[in-house]
Amino acid sequence: MNDTVASPPLIWFFGAGVLLIGLYAFAIERFWLEVRKLSVSLSMLPRSYAGLRIALFSDVHLSIFYSPKRLSGVVELINREHPDIICFTGDFLNAYAGTGMLLEAAPILRKLKAPSGKFAVLGNHDCRAGTKYVSRALELGGFHVLINEHAVLEKKGGRLFIVGLADVLKGGPDLAKAMAGIPEEACSILLVHEPDFADSAASRPVSLQLSGHSHGGQVRLPYIGPLITTRLGRKYHSGLYKIDKLLLYTTWGVGTTLLPLRFFCRPQVAIITLYSINGD
Repeated sequence: MNDTVASPPLIWFFGAGVLLIGLYAFAIERFWLEVRKLSVSLSMLPRSYAGLRIALFSDVHLSIFYSPKRLSGVVELINREHPDIICFTGDFLNAYAGTGMLLEAAPILRKLKAPSGKFAVLGNHDCRAGTKYVSRALELGGFHVLINEHAVLEKKGGRLFIVGLADVLKGGPDLAKAMAGIPEEACSILLVHEPDFADSAASRPVSLQLSGHSHGGQVRLPYIGPLITTRLGRKYHSGLYKIDKLLLYTTWGVGTTLLPLRFFCRPQVAIITLYSINGD
């Protein structure tokens, strides 16, 4: 018989390669923060808000794999970009992490600077960990937590509405309630954890949806994309989309869950600059 058997050196080389990739994904890339900058044109945006800069971050997943100390780096990065508003789209705490981390994290969040406000919604992990605990930590950090409600920004006669939903999977979202009282012709920015909710949001007068949840898959391959996606984060898992008149941006988030690994999927903060579709 002439069966071919891989030589031990080849097996060792392959094993070493897998080990090195795993170490890189665990120890380097999952902490290698990047800033994604993009410009978005909205038809209903008031002239007074043209040039508004939004810092979007999501999916911190505080746990033994992502400490409050790591969160400080995210805060410093965002502050260097000098955003006008800051939006957080859920999963601040990993579902099984100790709530004690929240007390340490709240003062760190308070260091975030945004002259026009800081807004947040909760994610499915936050709901499992306890909505009141996570909401309280975010509020202590200076965030306005929006659960099926909206906030109004006013500047030089123009109004911009920030709408926040309860988590789609665990929290009981009610978009009609959240948008009650917002004029049809107004410019609304919707914060909702799960990006695939955009198919429902597109039927309402929402200009822009901001989401997280997908983590971009955490492990991606060139020309293939994410190897694994999650429920309500499969269809619109990464980047900018247009669904009818609605624009959606899904960020890859800053933390991890299940496996503390990232590969070809760096953690990110998005800086989104708003412009009028008419060029104002």
